[in-house]
Amino acid sequence: MILTSVSLINYKNFEAHNFQFDPKINCFVGKNGVGKTNVLDAIYHLSFGKSYFNPITSQNMKHGTDFFVIEGNYDKNERSEKIIISAKNGQKKHIKRNGKTYDKFSEHIGFLPLVIISPADRDLIIEGSDTRRKFMDGVISQGDSKYLHTLINYNKVLAQRNALLKYFAANNTFNAQQLEIYDLQLHELAMPIFEKRTSFVNAFAPIFLKRYQSISNGTETVGLKYKSQLKEAPLVQLLQENRSKDKLTQYTNFGIHKDDLKFNLDKYPVKKFGSQGQQKSYLIALKLAQFDFIKEQSGVTPILLLDDIFDKLDEERVAQLISLVDDEHFGQLFISDTHAERTEQIVKEVSQTYKMFSL
Repeated sequence: MILTSVSLINYKNFEAHNFQFDPKINCFVGKNGVGKTNVLDAIYHLSFGKSYFNPITSQNMKHGTDFFVIEGNYDKNERSEKIIISAKNGQKKHIKRNGKTYDKFSEHIGFLPLVIISPADRDLIIEGSDTRRKFMDGVISQGDSKYLHTLINYNKVLAQRNALLKYFAANNTFNAQQLEIYDLQLHELAMPIFEKRTSFVNAFAPIFLKRYQSISNGTETVGLKYKSQLKEAPLVQLLQENRSKDKLTQYTNFGIHKDDLKFNLDKYPVKKFGSQGQQKSYLIALKLAQFDFIKEQSGVTPILLLDDIFDKLDEERVAQLISLVDDEHFGQLFISDTHAERTEQIVKEVSQTYKMFSL
C-alpha cells in the first residue's frame, strides 16, 4: 500500500497545500512550528478518522476558519483509493472512500493500516492504564472490526450503568434488578474482549521481545504482561460481590475498562527502573512489534510515520531505526525533523528512493 498524494485545506497551519510522495521514504524538514508534524498527523487522520495529537475536531481547523478537508490518494492491491475527510463547525465529520460516505467511522478502521512513532508515545510508559488499553485496542482493532464493535457496545453499556449508579445516589434510592440487567450485558460483552486481549498479548509479546533484543543487542531482559480483573473471576460475579463499592463511588470499579499492560525491565517496572535510553528502546520495540503484528494479521504493509524522533533519540539510534526499514519487509516511510542535512545524510545510507520536503 502506497500513499501517492495528500491535499490539505484549512488543516491546522495549512491554508492549501498539495504533496506528491515517493513510494519509499519521505522527509519533512524545517524549523519548529512550520507544520512538519501536522502533515504526519493528516496522514494519521486519513487512517483513523481523527488526529493522533488532538482528537478535538474544531481545534484541527486553521485559525479563523470553520472547516477543513484532507484528501489522500492511495495505491492498494493494484487499485486506486481516494479518502476524503471533511469537517465543519457544528456538523458531523465525514469520511468518504471513493465518493461514498461511511455510515460509521469504525467501518474505516483497519482499511489503511498505519503505525506512528512519536515523542508523545512516552505517555504509554508514564501515564495511566487508559493509554496502554487504547494502544492494545488500537492494534487489535486494525485487524478485527468485530472486536472494535464489541468494545464500542461495552463502553456504551458501561456509561449507562455508571449513569444509573449516579441516579441512585442523587435520588437516595436503589434497584438491584435494574443494575443486574447491566451486569449481565457487561459480562456478555466483556468476555470476548478479554479473550481477544489475552490471545493478542500471547501473540504480540514474542514479537516485541524479538524486536527489543535486536535494538538492545540482547543485553537486557524485558517483559510484557496483560493484567485483568477477569483473570480472578467472571465479571458478573465481580460486579455482584463489589456492588456496595460501586454504590459508594457511583462508578463501575470492575471490568475490562480497568485492564492494563505491564511493561517490565528485568522483572521491574520500566517506568521506575528504566533509564531514558531503555525506555526509548522499549517504545521503539513496542511500535515496531505493532508494525509486524498488523502486517502479519492484515496481509498489508502499514505506513510508518517517524515524528520528530531526533528530538528524543540520539543519531545512532535513529540511524539504526532507519536501517531497519532498508528491506522489503517495510513499505512507505514518513519522517519529520528540524535538520535537513542530518536527515538526508542518514536516509542516503539506505538503498531506497527518497524525497525531501522543506517547509
